Amino acid sequence: MNKHRFVCVLVAILSLLAPLSAQAVKEQQPQELVVYAYDAFCGDWGPGPALVEKFQQETGIKVNLVSSGDAMEMMTKLISEKDNPWADVVVGITNDMASKIYDANLLESYNSPALADIPSFLQFDAQHRLIPFDYGNFSFVVDTEKMDAKDIPHTLASLTDPMYKDKVILIDPRTSSVGLGLLLWTIEVFGEDNYLNWWEQMKDQALTITDGWSSAYGLFTEGEAPLVLSYTTSPVYHVTFEDTTRYQTVLFDEGHSTTIEGLGLLASSKNKDAAKKFMDFLLTEGQLDIAVANSMYPVNSKTELTPAFAYAPKPEKNLSIDSQTLAKNLDRWLTEWTKVMSK
Repeated sequence: MNKHRFVCVLVAILSLLAPLSAQAVKEQQPQELVVYAYDAFCGDWGPGPALVEKFQQETGIKVNLVSSGDAMEMMTKLISEKDNPWADVVVGITNDMASKIYDANLLESYNSPALADIPSFLQFDAQHRLIPFDYGNFSFVVDTEKMDAKDIPHTLASLTDPMYKDKVILIDPRTSSVGLGLLLWTIEVFGEDNYLNWWEQMKDQALTITDGWSSAYGLFTEGEAPLVLSYTTSPVYHVTFEDTTRYQTVLFDEGHSTTIEGLGLLASSKNKDAAKKFMDFLLTEGQLDIAVANSMYPVNSKTELTPAFAYAPKPEKNLSIDSQTLAKNLDRWLTEWTKVMSK
């Protein structure tokens, strides 16, 4: 074979091998991890951006954190994308909404090593399709500069008193997990026979019923009303970042509804090893950052809390509705609520 012919053959062989080599390299490179999370988690004041940066530095795995609206909107988004999935991990589906995402068969069970440090009472899914990453209790938060101590209510029923006219901000249970928490709280306290009576009275009693927590709490801190639906842990934020105890939790005699936020692995993920690493990271190293930024309690029992959590009193009585009852009745309760509130 002469030199010219040899060179031509060699070039031809290399031209065939080159794209194969590039493809092989591409396949070896980790794919971008897509994480859906609710807006507050992804925002400037949420834990998401800082945690993603830390995780990327430690692992070299790139994470695309997608702000996906409220928890309900995020779940709706995931279900609508079922035939063309994008996300690998979802962060922020609460225990009271879990049945809908289970029914959609979107999640894969994951027995994270971190489960050993999470108390069993927080593990609301025995199959671990959703793993808890923080929790709290719904409550009303009071602006102590706008309301005297003697006037602070201590039961849900007392909020219907005329003295609280236009002094309470509520949230729509159809569009917000916090609003849904209050709906379930009223069912737990008043029962199915009487919970709508409370809402009937509060329809005109409340200053407004917002679509989401952010807008409700924004109105509250702007001084529009001295009472807002939120969490027992909300004062942690103000103590930590504003050095003020002006905003305080109101503990109610009848107890408080509990909410647990979970994260899950999408069964359709093509990047499950990286997804599991990210989930484990949130359940271990990320716990304190999540607790402080979200103003919620961490689920990992090994997490050492900051002094600010002394201003987040835990209620003596925790209320909850079991998942089977929720799955069976939630749509009906929301329909009944809508009829009453739209009259």
